[in-house]
Amino acid sequence: MTLALGCIADDYTGASDLANTLSKAGLRTVQAIGVPRPDLALPEVDAVVVSLKSRSIPADEAVARSREAEAWIRARGAGHVLFKVCSTFDSTDAGNIGPVTDALREDAGEAIALVTPAFPETARTVYMGHLFVGAVPLAESPLKDHPLNPMRDSNLVRVLSRQSRAPVGLVDLATVAQGAEAVGARLAALAREGKGAAIADAVLDRDLAVLGAAALRHRVSTGASGLGLGLARALVASGRVAPAASDGALGEAVGGPAACLAGSCSQATLGQIARAEAEMPVRRLDPERLLAGEDEAGAALAWAAERIGAGPVLIASSAGPDSVAAVQARYGRDAAGHAIEAAMARIAEGLVEHGVRRLVVAGGETSGAVVDRLGLPAFRVGPEIAAGVPVLRTTDRAMLLALKSGNFGGPGFFTDALALMP
Repeated sequence: MTLALGCIADDYTGASDLANTLSKAGLRTVQAIGVPRPDLALPEVDAVVVSLKSRSIPADEAVARSREAEAWIRARGAGHVLFKVCSTFDSTDAGNIGPVTDALREDAGEAIALVTPAFPETARTVYMGHLFVGAVPLAESPLKDHPLNPMRDSNLVRVLSRQSRAPVGLVDLATVAQGAEAVGARLAALAREGKGAAIADAVLDRDLAVLGAAALRHRVSTGASGLGLGLARALVASGRVAPAASDGALGEAVGGPAACLAGSCSQATLGQIARAEAEMPVRRLDPERLLAGEDEAGAALAWAAERIGAGPVLIASSAGPDSVAAVQARYGRDAAGHAIEAAMARIAEGLVEHGVRRLVVAGGETSGAVVDRLGLPAFRVGPEIAAGVPVLRTTDRAMLLALKSGNFGGPGFFTDALALMP
């Protein structure tokens, strides 16, 4: 297998988003969970998205895992590696976007890396280096309240500069409008000035095609799925990849019980849970009881076991920003987050033991914890449920999943997802 494009994603839902984007653009794509084992059988594909759970771990650990993934990818012939990050660029001043980008760029022998989280299809745009959510700067939007990595600065040049060893420059929209050659010249000029990364503006879909063509001339880039789309289009346009038809077929129906788990605290997911309460039984975990050592996971599994024979159920640890802040203040941000993720992972394992083979998970950290607990090695990409969220079929068993970033999907997402998971 020789890859046209290798990708390293810093969480599992972002990886699904990217795999979905690449597949729709004509690249045969598989999403791997962790760095694949040498003996893992994968179909013939154009792109592999290696899913790591590295967004919120210590920077040195994120760098080490990303380098291991890059080595696997390069060994399979990929000339370009995309480090896939969230379209809200959420990270702390310690990283991990800057440290991983620095490491991958240096390992690739590049002087500079193009960086952009823009994805106009999902209302994420970058103008003069500032990230917007719709018409609102990121730091003024509801998405600023990520429970682990809150974003209070919309200026991505500043954000990335606080994380990176080298200075950070800007490729502005006027340059992007002139095309890939102009972007390439700007990157070269910034590299001569000693810049190690450049935030690139993009406000329209066509800007992504320009940035993808420019980025593909280098060995590494960093961005959200929008940049992945630009890279895929550049690969197809150059003739290096023959576009494959994506019919979304995932084989025979799986059937049996189905369940949903929600760990995201985004406004979108909170609204989706509220909508689901009219459509299926919903149980909300009590974080105070959980963190006090009571068996909330066991109680939730017992509750689900009584109901999944009659139809889907939803178990949620999600809560609003004020409730999350109160729990974090009492128990600590990391301790609270880890305890809730562990409980949701245990619940997922228990649901599978009760026969669940169709599972919808909302939230990046929750999805990572669940997939790790279930030991799933890789997925084939199926039909799109909502922008950035495909149905996934495991390569080692008959099981369907949907892994949703908290902010993705419409109000009826959970029901919509299950309707596409027969």
